[in-house]
Amino acid sequence: MKIIPYEVYTGAENMHLDEEILSDAISSHSKEPVFRLYGWSPRCVSLGRNQKDNFIDYGKFQTLGINVVRRLTGGRALLHDDEITYSFVCPEGYLKNGENVKKSYVEISQILIDGFKRLGIELDFGGGAAVNTRFDYCMLISTGADLCYKGRKFIGSAQCRKNGYILQHGSILYDYDKELLEDVFGEKVDEKSVVSVKEINPNLTKSNIINVLNSLVGEL
Repeated sequence: MKIIPYEVYTGAENMHLDEEILSDAISSHSKEPVFRLYGWSPRCVSLGRNQKDNFIDYGKFQTLGINVVRRLTGGRALLHDDEITYSFVCPEGYLKNGENVKKSYVEISQILIDGFKRLGIELDFGGGAAVNTRFDYCMLISTGADLCYKGRKFIGSAQCRKNGYILQHGSILYDYDKELLEDVFGEKVDEKSVVSVKEINPNLTKSNIINVLNSLVGEL
């Protein structure tokens, strides 16, 4: 498996890189999966592929220093701030159940489950909470594609497919600014529905997480 070292980029650069990795895999008919961890600077809201942007006050975003990009993947908006983002690209045939969307989420997400288990954090799949469709903020909605810690959403993931290849990427919440989120999305953040690394174990650094996940992937 190819591992791309952790780097911090703008939102536009990050989405371009994910798209480029997927396109290169398709054009070269690559059978080797690609795993990438990355950060964002400045802060950025990413919109799902078909999501409307009518909730965004672009003037306010400019004042707050928040960029806006659109993802290849679906789902709702995320504020990328104090987090680690992962992306995983592979041919459908690399996975045991690559043609099945739900089962492929489970297979790819097992990397994250195993990695955080090494860090002493036990994760499982969400989906227990009912979806409230008025929320624009992705992390307030738990689906079967997301990873939770004790019932609270911890990693939100999304997927797209093209020419027999899968791109799955997602946000690992390291910490978050509740007041900023409420200002950006205009809705209350229920702290009982979402959890960050800093809340679970404040002694864990981003470097700890990056090193463990890359080490695990290197063993595959």
